[in-house]
Amino acid sequence: MSTASGAGEVKNGVNKPSPITVDPLVLKKKLGKMRDLSNGHSFENGCPPDLDSPRTPRTVATPGHEKCAFHHDLELDHKPPTREDLIPNMASAYRELLGSLGEDPDRQGLLKTPERAAKAMLFFTKGYDQTLEEVLNDAVFDEDTDEMVVVKDIEMFSMCEHHLVPFFGKVSIGYLPNKKVLGLSKLARIVEVYSRRLQVQERLTKQIAEAVLKAIEPRGVAVVCEGAHMCMVMRGVQKINSKTVTSSMLGEFRENAKTREEFLTFCTSSK
Repeated sequence: MSTASGAGEVKNGVNKPSPITVDPLVLKKKLGKMRDLSNGHSFENGCPPDLDSPRTPRTVATPGHEKCAFHHDLELDHKPPTREDLIPNMASAYRELLGSLGEDPDRQGLLKTPERAAKAMLFFTKGYDQTLEEVLNDAVFDEDTDEMVVVKDIEMFSMCEHHLVPFFGKVSIGYLPNKKVLGLSKLARIVEVYSRRLQVQERLTKQIAEAVLKAIEPRGVAVVCEGAHMCMVMRGVQKINSKTVTSSMLGEFRENAKTREEFLTFCTSSK
């Protein structure tokens, strides 16, 4: 049976639609426009349509891509910049800051200050480049013990995220093993990972406890952090001798007062 132009073919009483034809030039323009939008992160859902099979699929869990608004475009198979790549822009920002303070960035004592400050800030926040898995480095050991393990007075240096000035102090960590123990130095490494970021002490304490819990799944974790904050010492209320103490108790340390008391006794003992 013949059909009118554009109509579908009738077969066995069913109207079968005719194939859709698309002008190649029109399609090319549309695809080009969509890719332009993807470069500008303009799609409503954050990622461009699946125009092609992704060469290297990215997700928000891919290191270095946590803040990317797209992850599935052939033309965007990029690598995050290294920390060293950030130094020129950071140094330029510090130079502008010096000028805003009324200083002369070109005087002898300040010529290299912007670059030094940029490198220093990268060191102060090097925890952003580290993950828990890298720090543990398989230092988890099977051990048939359930007695409390405590490492106390771990030195801690961090940066207050509210004023970008330091706070520092000591961290004590205790856990109750559940057939697994962690290399003792790794507890100090965990403190380093999370303290070397822009922080508030309350969050830092909780992150350390949760990291130990994730690493070896003990029956309980306890963390006590004591810090002196330069934002209180150098500005604001200017209380030089003030200390801030925070704690995080998980598992048996939260549920069992006797276990918690034993840990706190270890932390406060002078020997």
